[in-house]
Amino acid sequence: MKVHKALWFGLSCIALVLLMIAFLTPWDNLTTGHIGLLMLALIVVAIMLGFPTAFTLMGMGVLFTFLAYYMQSADAGRSIGQTLDLMVQRTYATMTNDSLISIPLFVFMGYLVERANLIEKLFRSMHLALARLPGALAVATLATCAIFATATGIVGAVVTLMGLLAMPAMLKAGYSVRLTAGSITAGGCLGILLPPSVMLIVYGATTGVSVVQLYAGALGPGIMLAVLYMVYVIILAKLRPDMAPPLPVSERGVPLSPETKTLAAAGYTRALTGMVAAMFKGRRNHGVSFGFMLRNMATVLAPLAVTVLLVAVVHHGLTRPVVEYEIPAELQLGSGGFDSGLSEPPADGLAEPPSSEAGAGGLSEPPGTPQDSSQAAPEAASAAAAAAADAPSVPAPTGFWIFAAVCAVMLVVFYAVLTWARLEIFKMLMGSFFPLAVMIAAVLGSIVFGLATPSEAAAMGAMGGALLALAYRRLNLPVLRESVFLTAKTSAMVCWLFVGSSIFSAAFALLGGQRIIEEWVLSLGLTPIQFLLLAQAIIFLLGWPLEWTEIIVIFMPIFVPLLNTFGIDPLFFGLLVALNLQTAFLSPPVAMSAFYLKGVSPPHVTLNQIFLGMMPFMGIQIVAIFLLYMFPEIGMWLPTVLYR
Repeated sequence: MKVHKALWFGLSCIALVLLMIAFLTPWDNLTTGHIGLLMLALIVVAIMLGFPTAFTLMGMGVLFTFLAYYMQSADAGRSIGQTLDLMVQRTYATMTNDSLISIPLFVFMGYLVERANLIEKLFRSMHLALARLPGALAVATLATCAIFATATGIVGAVVTLMGLLAMPAMLKAGYSVRLTAGSITAGGCLGILLPPSVMLIVYGATTGVSVVQLYAGALGPGIMLAVLYMVYVIILAKLRPDMAPPLPVSERGVPLSPETKTLAAAGYTRALTGMVAAMFKGRRNHGVSFGFMLRNMATVLAPLAVTVLLVAVVHHGLTRPVVEYEIPAELQLGSGGFDSGLSEPPADGLAEPPSSEAGAGGLSEPPGTPQDSSQAAPEAASAAAAAAADAPSVPAPTGFWIFAAVCAVMLVVFYAVLTWARLEIFKMLMGSFFPLAVMIAAVLGSIVFGLATPSEAAAMGAMGGALLALAYRRLNLPVLRESVFLTAKTSAMVCWLFVGSSIFSAAFALLGGQRIIEEWVLSLGLTPIQFLLLAQAIIFLLGWPLEWTEIIVIFMPIFVPLLNTFGIDPLFFGLLVALNLQTAFLSPPVAMSAFYLKGVSPPHVTLNQIFLGMMPFMGIQIVAIFLLYMFPEIGMWLPTVLYR
């Protein structure tokens, strides 16, 4: 009987774990801590055998929790009661975790956007916009995957849809199977890194790191990784044209509408000058309606309006005068004029308070009451408002003028190359890319800038996804029913994972497994750099047999308590982990993205070809981890500016 290579790999890993259990466990001096480590190893074996992760965690957790309590009291009835109490408490704590509310809403948004059928229009417009680049189809695939993954966050949906849409086009154009498969799978996996990512929510809820800061920090590494993918494809297409042939000229063009042909025939090659001239109607363009010209002029001037608005907002934020409130002396912290009226009694005992003739028999303010404080605060506020109105504006820094100059140069270049054909491509982008961009910017911007919590922003995103599907006439009862069903299925899986992880973590800590691991790591005498390298290497190796969900819910509660000892920021560690876990979707034999793509690929595309195509992109992910470690500002700059 022939056994598949993936099965041999899995069985080998299981055998290796069992051998480590047999030879490394001190059977003659077994403590509760060693039993905790034994539980961890058995859970890994059970998951690799195919048992459901959530229920394996719960079952093992309950069994070993009972064992821990029974070893303490030797009372079976009491141990069962304590175990059930712990299980109920952990389940209730998961149910009341506010961070998990955003998961079903983001997933629902993703399924609705997926069914709005925007990805076909987006891929076509990106393909035409990037047609002159080497490896244009692969670059367009990566760009489409990055944008669509950000809007949906569902890896399986992005890889499947792009496999149906981009793979036939790339193979027909002569692209190699390996480059085609690697581009689709690597681009689709960006959804677990770019916010709004479900993985970041799970990591934040598991480790206690702010999801808002994780979202702000993951933007830089996610964009960096997507750019590295595109640079690799462009260089490869330049060096090996046989793997990514350039597109023929016939496939780079786009048909013009009759009205646009009429305007182009007037002799204007640039769309902006042609539209301005067309506004003054003459005999040469009498067949073009004024409404058509008005709509096209609005499309042409949209980048100018957006750029001017952006520059104005940035200028206002930089030149706004700083308001300084004048706090009265008696209200200032640490001021010597404030007497609390509390002091030790005199040494000669208690006596009647002194009385004066003027105040005898009357009431007076207790000692330490600030005088005229009721009028001081309103007067200070009004004075500060008046000072802010009269204060001169802060001069704009040099960096702003550089930013404005760069924007102006980009606008000039844009309008200089905007021919009539490129105007048609730009209108295609306006109909596919910009609706998604507006929704993504609204959701992420409201989270990052503190306008809404992740749960509130997720509700906005779900509404935006429904409106997009409605606008493209894809929102009907079957689509809505299927989206709700898939959302409930995914959310239930994540919530059961959290329940199982919580019970497992409690049992692991109760048995003392966490303490043994901490003592072992500290006994190694590692520096923070060495600990980071060790942790990332372990996570990278775990990504081969396990999925990202098991790695986060099982192993992150073990690593995170050690971060404070080594002085490592949990946010920075989380960004490294999120970047590292990209490999969990690309590393065989549990590379789920490869199986998603294989399910929709032509028969001649083998699984081994898909695996080989993913390997260079795994190398790029390791390079990205190295760059993030060497330049932490890539991920930490935005959270530091906004929240620290």
